[in-house]
Amino acid sequence: MNLILLGPPGAGKGTQAARIIEKFDVPHISTGDIFRENIKEGTPLGQKAQEYMNKGELVPDSLVIEIATDRLTKDDCKDGFLLDGFPRTVEQAETLDKFLAEAGKKVDHVLDIDVAPEILMERLTGRRVCKSCGATYHVTNIPPKVEGVCDSCGGQLYQRDDDTAETVGNRIDVYNSQTKPLIEYYEKAGNISHLDGSARLEDLFAEIVKILGE
Repeated sequence: MNLILLGPPGAGKGTQAARIIEKFDVPHISTGDIFRENIKEGTPLGQKAQEYMNKGELVPDSLVIEIATDRLTKDDCKDGFLLDGFPRTVEQAETLDKFLAEAGKKVDHVLDIDVAPEILMERLTGRRVCKSCGATYHVTNIPPKVEGVCDSCGGQLYQRDDDTAETVGNRIDVYNSQTKPLIEYYEKAGNISHLDGSARLEDLFAEIVKILGE
């Protein structure tokens, strides 16, 4: 099963992705995670991506396409995958469709998680991440037992550069202008389902399972 997860930053894609890959046994391919790994390691790719991500801008198509299609050639993607963060533009989607068609494959389902901008702003500006283990918290929704300290490993919690109010606003604007046309693209293809991202996590996942089948 070849899946794509769409939704603005803060829509809860990561949470639902974790549940999807566990239930349907497909690899989770997050271009954001791949870029952040390269940033952490200080690779040339990471340094290029950092400049764009810190400003809340999309990493250029050429960089994203290169890293995503390379990942899809790995053995663990033979029987399916879940793409998260790619494609983000119609050009990327067209390139992906061509890439898959050459391998005799196609996108089976696109899951679009929609959330109102004001909810996204509250979710993202309140997010805190552990510097040591990467655990995620929220100042009101999932607060740590001790402020600024990770429950799991005792590491220091911090706010990511791309989670400030100014950058979050820019990220949402960028998503609306550049990524939302993807919804029209997949509506024409007839393989997209729309989901309410403000619903309870359990209800949202139940709806996803209903769409994809047991």
